[in-house]
Formats: sequence, structure tokens, C-alpha cells
Amino acid sequence: LQRETKGQFLIDHICNYYSLLEKDYFGIRYVDPEKQRHWLEPNKSIFKQMKSHPPYTMCFRVKFYPHEPLKIKEELTRYLLYLQIKRDIFHGRLLCSFSDAAYLGACIVQAELGDYDPDEHPENYISDFKIFSKQSQKLEKKIAEIHKNEFRGQSPAVAEFNLLLKAHSLETYGVDPHPCKDSTGMTAFLGFTAAGFVVFQGNKRIHLLKWCDVYKLKFEGKTFYVFGAQKEKKTMLTFHTSTPAACKHLWKCGVENQAFYKYAKSSQIKTMSSSKIFFKGSRFRYSGKVAKEVVEASSKIQREPPEVHRTSITQSRSSPSLNKQLIINMEPLQPLLPSPCEEEEVPLDEGESL
Repeated sequence: LQRETKGQFLIDHICNYYSLLEKDYFGIRYVDPEKQRHWLEPNKSIFKQMKSHPPYTMCFRVKFYPHEPLKIKEELTRYLLYLQIKRDIFHGRLLCSFSDAAYLGACIVQAELGDYDPDEHPENYISDFKIFSKQSQKLEKKIAEIHKNEFRGQSPAVAEFNLLLKAHSLETYGVDPHPCKDSTGMTAFLGFTAAGFVVFQGNKRIHLLKWCDVYKLKFEGKTFYVFGAQKEKKTMLTFHTSTPAACKHLWKCGVENQAFYKYAKSSQIKTMSSSKIFFKGSRFRYSGKVAKEVVEASSKIQREPPEVHRTSITQSRSSPSLNKQLIINMEPLQPLLPSPCEEEEVPLDEGESL
């Protein structure tokens, strides 16, 4: 990379490597030396965005989750979205009931192991694989039952697609949780989805403000404000983050998600200011296509689909006996902790499960 190389060059380079055309759903994430997460901005120099020294660790991620998986044109795009959702499931970002967890687990097993074969798959074969961070014997038994009886004959692409359809119907589909405190001091998790701005406390979604009802996102220091109107009644929600950097990142994510999902054309997007006084505070503008434009571009793809190179299921490194002592009914929505092989996810002070 040259010093003046912009983020878009790296995004395009990765998408060309994968032969990925529906690239607008994806982005590159990195962590600065203060452990704050960022999305790589396409129209700024990579070197100016990085506060550390090379080599840089970055991660290719789904940034905007497709609102309608049926409108994704290519199998390759669906597979990459499947990988992201599989990761969300493992880290407890996707809240689901026991029955939904079993169905999602069976989709993953069918996609990556194929049809059940009694000669190849012993009685406790599900326990050999790490699908959820916590797997009870009861859950593994239910996953095996669905895998054996309901999914036989499904190709990896079909099983992956079934997972996308189920995941897309869940409340926390596409939620990247931002931990904070509300105006009463209670821990909350904020997120942005295709539907709008969401707030979770405990296992419950307590706010959903649709994008059409959100008219201003603002931050000052460590305080984040959401201004909206529902049924002609104006409302202001206030939240407090752990650091000013976390608050600015939260604001940027909100501005980008609102632009992507709300507007019909990218030409309608305006530069946003974090303050009422335009020249004071941060200014930011989402640069890229909006969801409707992405779907329209997908419908015009006419090439021969590229071959999809799938990876095998991740084998569990933890003790199977420990997994069997842990029972999953509702997976917690919580900030991700750093894994040994990547520094993309950051531990945060607020570690309470949702």
C-alpha cells in the first residue's frame, strides 16, 4: 500500500480476489491501539485512518445485512453472509429460542457435513463440533434429529439459504451490539438493523424506532442522542458510552445504516454533523450505494456464477463434557471478546450479558 492509498482500493482488491460483485454489503473492520473498533472508510487514506504501525490486522465482515436474502443474486454472496451469521450464532449475537437454535444448528451441520450417514456419524457426532458457545446434550440431540430426518438431500447451498431465511426472521439479525448506559444508568445494547434503531435490555427489545421516524442522530463527548417521532409525538433517547471514541463510532454506524436502509438513492444522502452548529463537531457522510440500488444492481448480474470454495466445519477445541453441562435456551447478546487468531473484536468494560 502507498501512503495515499484509500480504503476503497483495499475493499475492491479483496472483492476482486473473491470474484465478489455484490460487495456493497461488506466492509473492512479494524481495531486501534486503544481497542476501539472502526470500519475502514473508503474515501480516506488507509494510513491516515490507522493509528498503529504496520503490519495492520483487518477483518472482512458483513457491514449491512441484506433485508431480503431472496434478492441476493449470487450463491457466493449468500455463502459469505452465511459465514458471518454462523459466526454471529457462535458468539451469541443472534438471540433465538431453543427450537430455532436447533434448526439453525441443523442447517450448519447439513451444509458442512452433508447427509447423515450412520457409518460415518456416531451417536454423539454433533458434540464434536462447536456451533454454539454453549451446547447442551438436549440441544445436540435435537440438532441431530432435525439433521437426520428433515434435511436429507439438501445441497450446501440450499442448507445455507434455509439458515439465512430463518436468521433473517429473528429480532437480532444484523445487530452489532454497542454496550452503553441509558439515562437511568441501566446497561443497554444499541444496534442498527434494516428496520431501524433498536435497544435491548436483558433478553428483551425495549425500543424499535423505524428509520422513517428517526430524524436526527447526534453525539457530544460520551453521550449519544436519538431524535425521533412516533404517532406525531417527538421523542429523544439518551445513552452514555464508555469513551468519546466509542460514542463517535456508534454515531458513525448509525449515520451509515440510516443512509443505507432509508434512502431510495445515494444522491439523496447528505453530510451529517454531530452538532447543531454545523462547523462545530464531527462531519460525516456515507459514501456508497443504498440498499435499493444494491438490489437493483444485483438483478442485472448476468455472468456465469463463480465457483464457491467452502471451508469445513470448525471442530471444537473445548472439553465436550464441559459443553454438555451448559444449557442453551436464549443466547446472550454481548460484545465479542478477542479470539486468539484475530484482534478485530474488543473486550468492553460493560460485560453483562443481554
